[in-house]
Amino acid sequence: MPSNKSVSDAPIVQFTNCRILRSHQLQREDLWVREGKILNPEKLFFDEKGSADIQLDCKGSIIAPGFIDVQINGGFGVDFSLATDDFKSGIDLVSQKILSYGVTSFCPTLVTSPPSLYHQVLPQISIRNGGAHGAGILGAHLEGPFISKEKKGAHPEHCLRTFEAGAFQDLLATYGSLDCVRIVTLAPEMKRSSEVIQELTKQGICVSLGHSVANLSQAEEAVQHGATFITHLFNAMLPFHHRDPGIVGLLTSDKIPAGRRVFYGMISDGIHTNPAALRIAHRAHPKGLVLVTDAIAGLGLAPGRHTLGQQVVEIDGMNTYIAGTKTLSGSVATMDTCVRHFQDATGCSAETALEAASLHPAQLLGIEHKKGTLNYDADADFLVLNDSLYVQATYIAGEEVWRQDTLVM
Repeated sequence: MPSNKSVSDAPIVQFTNCRILRSHQLQREDLWVREGKILNPEKLFFDEKGSADIQLDCKGSIIAPGFIDVQINGGFGVDFSLATDDFKSGIDLVSQKILSYGVTSFCPTLVTSPPSLYHQVLPQISIRNGGAHGAGILGAHLEGPFISKEKKGAHPEHCLRTFEAGAFQDLLATYGSLDCVRIVTLAPEMKRSSEVIQELTKQGICVSLGHSVANLSQAEEAVQHGATFITHLFNAMLPFHHRDPGIVGLLTSDKIPAGRRVFYGMISDGIHTNPAALRIAHRAHPKGLVLVTDAIAGLGLAPGRHTLGQQVVEIDGMNTYIAGTKTLSGSVATMDTCVRHFQDATGCSAETALEAASLHPAQLLGIEHKKGTLNYDADADFLVLNDSLYVQATYIAGEEVWRQDTLVM
């Protein structure tokens, strides 16, 4: 079939002999890519009379959308909550290294810090597309400092803040700028939080509820004002109680505004959440589950002492604690590990596990038309995986950016 180059001179790549995740199912179809986008082969054949310039045999592998990590504090010795002279090279290192775990986009996360740190660090985070240089940056996730003292977890108490009379102005003064901010985690029971939630939502920033002692009605009110996410469900919040289930009750609340979905993050590392709790959450509200790593600077490094913002953290195996305590402080889990553990713990399908790390975070951020999906015209950010969901290769905008050395294709 002659190739018609009238539409574009860019090469057309056809991935064959694969099962692609589309419409919640693994389907035996080829994947067509041109100029960094997923192509509709029917339009290519019938409208352009075109064909593939390059064919790649995937040898029966799975092709799934790239993973999106909306809560990652650092890794490989880099701590996003520390102001350093080489902060930009640090964020570049993390974005490059997480490609091997299938992460194609992420939200660098800052834990509770002094205002001076936000003022130094946030201007150095810029939203950018991914590529051979590393995963794309979707914007910062600011976890605190407007959180509960009782549920501060690994956050330093001396840096916690409350909203005063000019609540949103307090937030602006603390952070300095919201230009690159995508998610803010706050405690909804704090006075004046409703006006802050409304203002952040107006500016297109996702509001997440976490590190909180909120009861269910306070959580529902926050959702009615625009909150759409729960930061690491079960962790750093009131435990479920049958007379007042607290924030956890949002998973089955009948007071969620029509057309709105509440999403919730889960650290599926086998440590932060018992497998039974993971199953309960998933069965109660499967379409809201978003896998996050909550990874810290010690990710990818040997056990020992590392940092999480203002705190010293000790890594013991897969456990991470504030030094000298048994307070959990982030994780050293990788996203692909979380996906596999989630599937093992819940017995869910491969499709469900993969979508919890791709489609659901994209829906949370309102970018599902271009990320987290293999629909036509979406960004060609995808993974080649084996049946056990181990990543074999990572692609961003249709270009291979990482490959497992042992894979022959």
